[in-house]
Amino acid sequence: MNKKVIAWSVIVALGGFLFGFDTAVISGAEQAIQKYWNLSPFEHGLTVSIALIGTILGSLIGSMPSEKYGRRTTLVMIAAIYLIASAGTALATNWYFFLVFRFIGGVGVGASSVTAPVYISEISPAKSRGRLVALFQFNIVLGILISYLSNYIIGQQGETSWRLMLGIQFIPSLLFLVLLKYVPESPRWLILKKNKIAEAEKVLQVINPLGYKEEAKAILEDATHGSSTAPETLFSRKNRLPVFMAITFAVFNQVSGINAIIYYAPRIFEMTGLGKQSSLLSSVGIGAVNFLFTLLALNFIDKVGRRTLMLIGSVGLIITLGLVSRAFYINDFGGMTVTILLLVYIAFFAFSQGAVIWVFISEIFPNQVRAKGQTLGSLTHWIMAAIIAFVFPMLTEKLGGGNTFLFFSVMMVLQLLFVWKIMPETKGKSLEQLEHVLVMH
Repeated sequence: MNKKVIAWSVIVALGGFLFGFDTAVISGAEQAIQKYWNLSPFEHGLTVSIALIGTILGSLIGSMPSEKYGRRTTLVMIAAIYLIASAGTALATNWYFFLVFRFIGGVGVGASSVTAPVYISEISPAKSRGRLVALFQFNIVLGILISYLSNYIIGQQGETSWRLMLGIQFIPSLLFLVLLKYVPESPRWLILKKNKIAEAEKVLQVINPLGYKEEAKAILEDATHGSSTAPETLFSRKNRLPVFMAITFAVFNQVSGINAIIYYAPRIFEMTGLGKQSSLLSSVGIGAVNFLFTLLALNFIDKVGRRTLMLIGSVGLIITLGLVSRAFYINDFGGMTVTILLLVYIAFFAFSQGAVIWVFISEIFPNQVRAKGQTLGSLTHWIMAAIIAFVFPMLTEKLGGGNTFLFFSVMMVLQLLFVWKIMPETKGKSLEQLEHVLVMH
């Protein structure tokens, strides 16, 4: 793989690091914040999920600047949003200001979940696209792991340590903003939206030194084909299959219960009888397993393919969630049972769902509507994430842990059927080739 393409992908994937850090850092701070402002259960649920509500807006509007001003310019805007949000949440003097800055941070997360995977998929050679786009997910889980470690270390400092937990994100946000200076614009955007063929060819020459002329020609033909008809709409009959798959994939990603576990990890462990510090340390374990198995998936995603990873993961998720549910039903919390099961659950999730989602959604849409398609997938993902994070404390209180985890397990049975019967394999094909396979002409 070309070193420059890897460097560009790694820099853009830093948006994923900030995405992971921003979303998971609240898990170590949420109980201290609840106590600090004396929040009711409703206010507390809103505090945890307000960033997710921001991600819904961010993913909804993320494709607009991405289409109009370019992928790179949009990423610069996102870096600035992360900077403002991290400083604002750390320094907030009242609960309402805190909500505003958590919401702004969420907007950045949502927009980066649209723009970064699209950018990486558009600069990647077909044979290594899976690994390069999955760098975004790798950085998300690295961000989650670092936030858990950071929370554990900073959490020793006393009651107001939550401010530093949230404020430390300022440093990687600044680094992201500085490094984006060295990243070029997406060649597909330059051709499709600006007709800057010479500029696009310079970037393509770095990506594909031998076949860059042919690749530019294929993108140009695709652009000409798109402009010869009415402007391309996402919800047209020909895009029916990609639209269905993006929505379904994103829904299943969240009804696996992943964000409930990521956001409320210390609380879940305390439900099983672990002390506060042990719970924070077990959360670090979740972050570490998530990181390691995402790293493993990076090595398999272009070899065995997206669909195979999803089949393996679905079976593992069904079994582990079923066993966690059983542990809650029979109160079997001895010998770290639930902790071990949740670590195995995270391993299966990271190896399949976690690694595949942003790759798969960034691949299945035609060039003309890719950013809109990524928006649709991200929007669905974040709406479901917000719902799950908001209702999880109430669900466990009203239904108990057993019924809650049983619901997640049943949802994964439905996911297995979807992967087995409907999901196509996308590895090793160019974006233009996939368009011919998946779009109904």
